[in-house]
Amino acid sequence: MKLLSTAAAFALVAAPALAGGLSDPVVEAPVAVPTPAPVYVAPDWTGAYAGGQIGLGTVTAEGGNFDEDGDGFLAGLHAGYNHDFGQFVLGGEIDIDLGELSIGDGDDKIDQVARLKLRAGYDLGRTMVYATAGGAAANAEIGGTEYSDTGAFAGLGVSHRINDNYVAGGEVLFHQFDDFDDTGIDVDATTASARVSFQF
Repeated sequence: MKLLSTAAAFALVAAPALAGGLSDPVVEAPVAVPTPAPVYVAPDWTGAYAGGQIGLGTVTAEGGNFDEDGDGFLAGLHAGYNHDFGQFVLGGEIDIDLGELSIGDGDDKIDQVARLKLRAGYDLGRTMVYATAGGAAANAEIGGTEYSDTGAFAGLGVSHRINDNYVAGGEVLFHQFDDFDDTGIDVDATTASARVSFQF
């Protein structure tokens, strides 16, 4: 009996000590889940667009006893449509430029050029490089008489998307008009322009 009493007393004394010696449960911090990187979505060049351009040009006119060259400025409007096939872009455009490309030192000049364009581009994401070609119609004043004729052109350009709607770029075009309006004068013109467009 004495032995049982001693054991019970020992248990009562040891219980609080053992209870106090237990460590508090460890709460693990939540595991941080990394935020996925944003997925880059390449802009789509498909759609209609319209805008304006301004640039400089040079002109050479030769035929018979006529041999003159000159330069000047042009500015105008354009509108077109592109279809983006993923890596390649095809489209068409019409534009018109007004201005004054002087021919020689007198009053002879080309004052209007309109174009019907086919364009084939390579999609680099926010930038597109392209080749263009088609037909051109020009008005000229030579010797005080108005002339007009059609010819051909070809050139290269680049477009860069500023945001979802606005596109800036540049274009260099080479024009050829043989026997301009039956005058016997061949006219060649080169234009370089800066362009801004709004894609709808």
